[in-house]
Amino acid sequence: MILMLLPAWSLAAQEVDHQALSLAKQIDDVLWYQKAGDVAYIDKVYIPTVPRWKEDNPTGQGAGNPLKVWSYIFVPRDIDPAKKYPLIVLPHGGVHGDFTTYYTHIVRELIAQGYIIVATEYRGSTGYGGTMYRNIDYGGLENEDVWYGRNYMVENYDIVDGSRVGIMGWSHGGMITLMNLFDHPKDYLCGFAGVPVSDVIARLGYKGPDYMALFSAPYHIGKTPEEDVAEYRRRSPAWQAAKLQTPLLIHTNTNDADVNSLEVEHLIQALKAEGKSFEYKIFDNHPGGHSFDRMDMPQASAIRLDIYRFLAKHLKPPKPFKNVKELRKAAYEPWKLTGH
Repeated sequence: MILMLLPAWSLAAQEVDHQALSLAKQIDDVLWYQKAGDVAYIDKVYIPTVPRWKEDNPTGQGAGNPLKVWSYIFVPRDIDPAKKYPLIVLPHGGVHGDFTTYYTHIVRELIAQGYIIVATEYRGSTGYGGTMYRNIDYGGLENEDVWYGRNYMVENYDIVDGSRVGIMGWSHGGMITLMNLFDHPKDYLCGFAGVPVSDVIARLGYKGPDYMALFSAPYHIGKTPEEDVAEYRRRSPAWQAAKLQTPLLIHTNTNDADVNSLEVEHLIQALKAEGKSFEYKIFDNHPGGHSFDRMDMPQASAIRLDIYRFLAKHLKPPKPFKNVKELRKAAYEPWKLTGH
């Protein structure tokens, strides 16, 4: 069970224990009801998206069929079924990550404001066996999986206001946020990209060989950037900046040891060069590094309040936060908190 404690990307040079990861996923799914069941109705749905980017046997039975993925759904318990509510699309991070109770406090904060949430386990996510893991399409069709999750909610839930949909994510989830805004600008009112992977070519230049192996694996891209630089550009938001049409907020941190701020600064410069209107903030050596605005400290809560204010400006949730105290009361057990 040691593999369960390792980041998914560090398993690249090892045989992945998918049975252990599947068990971890099942346990964490139960924890969602303990951690957020008091404020949200929680469901998990299985939906078809688009076919695989690469088929093991292109002429075999089932080749070209839509890929099927899971999506988490969170609906506020105090919802009025006669009204419509804004939707937040919340893609998880990680090359081979998954949506876990790591996001509990963020989910609780969004629910408290009156948002409905969908979090899709796009292709390549862990916890669903080797086939799902090897269907990874980083920067590619995974973006469509998340968009299909958005569409499922708009088409199947009368309480979702399809004209008030936002998307937000951190790290790889921030990258998926950017690509969804670029590829489907009419389907989102706004987006927040936190410490987003922005330039896969630059990223692979400062990561080690195990990380590179995740991309050049035969079931994935199958080539290095040196062998096919155009393919890696296609998967990099910084090289797609001309497509932005949607209100966007970007955060990065200069001491981020995962997504080097040089990637995000390249994105920011590219957007400026295209004359795009957007908001951004570069934090200087902020405590927490890659997770600086997802931490459980009041300083991080204050940063998240700014993020929520940006989203609320466009999405008009019924109960936007007025201050950090309201945010922290929604996120945490209030009797355990001290300070302001």
